[in-house]
Amino acid sequence: MSADELLALPDDNRKHELVAGLKVSEPPASFRHGDIAAEVFTRLSEYVRQRHLGRVVSTETGFLLARNPDTVRAPDVAFVSRSKIERAGAVRGYFPGAPDLAVEVLSPSEWPADVHAKIGDYLAAGSRLVWVIDPASRQVRVHRTLLQPSILDEMAMLVGDDVLPGFSVRVARLFPA
Repeated sequence: MSADELLALPDDNRKHELVAGLKVSEPPASFRHGDIAAEVFTRLSEYVRQRHLGRVVSTETGFLLARNPDTVRAPDVAFVSRSKIERAGAVRGYFPGAPDLAVEVLSPSEWPADVHAKIGDYLAAGSRLVWVIDPASRQVRVHRTLLQPSILDEMAMLVGDDVLPGFSVRVARLFPA
């Protein structure tokens, strides 16, 4: 399947991605998953908007990470820098390329190998930072490389590094009560 064919599919209330031309589907996320993703989206969006750094988008947004065969991923939350948006121009379909920051909130149904593959796809396509939020352990894995993440517990500060300079939030604040 191509990215154009995926984009043309009717809405069936499932999340669809392409992995090397193969459609992968997920059921709708749980309330807790959505609540955490919304918290991350809100915090990042406010920070980015105030500083005119780019755009923060939600899980409905596909990123075309590879062609022939096509790979389209839709992180739970993503940040795309203003310069990358300007280079892309008017985008009618999936965003061409990787977000600067991809955020994935783990679901109980996700297999570790699938999450590992997503991280690899983002990094290989040019994402500079990937945050994997684990609601069960209340931790965040910060990836700049595939194999050596930093693991932050809920007392640690999650920072934007050079991707979102000055951004920080205590990990515990990402898990609404």
